[in-house]
Amino acid sequence: MKIVLVNHSDSRGGASVVSMRLVEALRSAGHDARMLVVHNSTGSDFVATAAPHWRARLPFLAEHLRIFTANGMNRADLFKASTATDGLPLSRHPLVKQADVVMLGWINQGMLSLDEIRRIAAMGKRMVWTMHDMWNMTGICHHAGSCSRYMEAEGCRRCPLLHGRAADNDLAASTFRRKSQLYAETDITFVAVSSWLAERCRQSSLMKGCDVRVIPNAFPIDVFHIAPKLSRAEAGLPQHGKLIVMGAARLDDPVKGFPYAIESLNILAKRRKDVSAVFFGNLRHPDVLQSLHLPYVWLGPLSGKERIAEIYAHADVVMSTSLYETLPGTLIEGQAAGAMPVTFDRGGQRDIIRASGEGFLVPFGDNEAFAAALAQAIDHPSDRRKLHELVAGRFGAGNIARAYLQMFS
Repeated sequence: MKIVLVNHSDSRGGASVVSMRLVEALRSAGHDARMLVVHNSTGSDFVATAAPHWRARLPFLAEHLRIFTANGMNRADLFKASTATDGLPLSRHPLVKQADVVMLGWINQGMLSLDEIRRIAAMGKRMVWTMHDMWNMTGICHHAGSCSRYMEAEGCRRCPLLHGRAADNDLAASTFRRKSQLYAETDITFVAVSSWLAERCRQSSLMKGCDVRVIPNAFPIDVFHIAPKLSRAEAGLPQHGKLIVMGAARLDDPVKGFPYAIESLNILAKRRKDVSAVFFGNLRHPDVLQSLHLPYVWLGPLSGKERIAEIYAHADVVMSTSLYETLPGTLIEGQAAGAMPVTFDRGGQRDIIRASGEGFLVPFGDNEAFAAALAQAIDHPSDRRKLHELVAGRFGAGNIARAYLQMFS
């Protein structure tokens, strides 16, 4: 079977990483799976670049000029919105023409327009669209936050991202209508990567009647081991005490809720003297760590799955304080190495922590409860082997590939 997965990048951001893993898993299952991207960073022989850099910039700039004009020329939320008004003519690309199955991933930032998706669908291809955030079910935003207009019969309008230009017939409203028309006229199967995201689809007036399945992201479970291969000194970790690990592409991205992490750890520090924190990922303002009241190390951005796996193998706890997550990969990776996850209960975390002994879910924003859960996780260590096997069954790349292939047939 010839499969092409269309995604903006092969390595930039969480959606790109898990899309790459899925393509690799489909290839391991014996199928001709390839990836079509704008940003090609891996150089893999099964990843093709959709267009030259200058050509890809044109629709990117055109779309953002439309958004910039529509939001009153406010830069603050410019890149939080996408409209898919402009894109590349990928229906003409050889990989798309030859494919039996066209899979769409994160196709924003001027990669694909809604009109071009309609043209691909008209070619009679089996089409699957994997959703990594809420954009498919809203007008223009990728995460609705506390806004519920996408659930209303009238659909998105008066969008907060458009500031002073928000109105009943604003850019969010017109994009919502364009999506509604596309979904009504095309045969697309949508895949939500978590039950939480699927539930948001069911609540959206835009996606009522759409075929929505739940298949989680694929993870290379075999990379993660429950016993460290290096000493703490060799791994650059604190020498003594329990270790709590938190990682992200950018730790102080507002979505990651880093202030909650600092406050929860400081509450824990008042009660425990045997704990150190380990952080990895970019930090725009590293001085924020100076407000921590317990020992810590910041490892900066880490490249290479083996290095990250070694950090998790030393960890007692892996934590996430994100404001919302579709399926937080750091928790799954930590679990695969036997670390106990502690997280706010706001997103796809319930697909990861389903029962006691698998981790701790904390009411969102309750730092006292979060600190208490961290203490419990430290005092009641997990059966590391059991956690690893649990994750392998739920999120192992081979199992996820089989779920997709069963859906294609």
